Amino acid sequence: MPSRSRPPIDRTLLWIARGAWALLPLGAGPALGHALAEASRPVQLTASLGLWAAWGVGLVASLVPTTVSLTTWRLLAPGPLAVVAVALVHRSDGGAGALAVAVAHALVVAVLVFTGEVGEIFVQGSAYGAEHRFPLRVPGPLLVGPLPIGWALAAAGLMAGPLLVAAERWWQGALVTLSGAAWAGVFAPRCHRLSRRFVVFVPAGFVIHDHLVLADTALFSADTVHGMRLAPVGTEAADATGAALGRALEVHVEKGMLVMAGTLKKPGGTALHVRSLLVSPTRPGRVLAQAATRHWAMAHDAVAPPST
Repeated sequence: MPSRSRPPIDRTLLWIARGAWALLPLGAGPALGHALAEASRPVQLTASLGLWAAWGVGLVASLVPTTVSLTTWRLLAPGPLAVVAVALVHRSDGGAGALAVAVAHALVVAVLVFTGEVGEIFVQGSAYGAEHRFPLRVPGPLLVGPLPIGWALAAAGLMAGPLLVAAERWWQGALVTLSGAAWAGVFAPRCHRLSRRFVVFVPAGFVIHDHLVLADTALFSADTVHGMRLAPVGTEAADATGAALGRALEVHVEKGMLVMAGTLKKPGGTALHVRSLLVSPTRPGRVLAQAATRHWAMAHDAVAPPST
């Protein structure tokens, strides 16, 4: 594993996230207990076992910084908030205080696990040798529908199905559980591709590892990288961000090629010869700071190298 030291704020934020997850049984447990108070014993037992299992898997994932663990933890992180939302519907009058604590706790967990700092630590945890990896933002179109809908379908099946079985609604429960498991089997690997999207500084140059937007990894040797800067408004650089939200970085190269991933119109992908391109790391300032160590950083208003 690379020995690159982490900023103190990163380590602190990660341990806060780990602590918040570890304390979920205390923060959300009472509210869930109120919600399950009137359920049958088999339903209570099934719900408790499922919640403890998910919590345990998340705790282990939080302690092992790799891209696989990042995917696992982020797939589980919205779960407490969803479970608390269900508890809100079934709450009794006596559980209002516990529910408020549970909502706040679950929200804090979800926010912390999805921070760029936590993502960077886990992505770097899978790096090789002298690599410095920086994760990329999720493409915007995925955030406005496919990701939340896909997660909800998988979670609903895996949570509701076993409870239906425990309530002796055998056929309905089996069908819902199998549907949720099948969808999760499709959804989870695609989510893992999001954890494996990053730009990389290596001794030989600069790499864009993004098999969601690109059909092949893009490598630019160190002597061909002219500079990086925050992308100015109206830039004509090739867009390799996947329409991610937020500020992009503009990378100027002497000569390079991007092979864009296939689309419905062009399933074979598109090869672009580029002199400048856009990427969207979760923390652009950190990428620029690393670029400065290679003398690649450019002032925001600097004149870009000619594109012809």
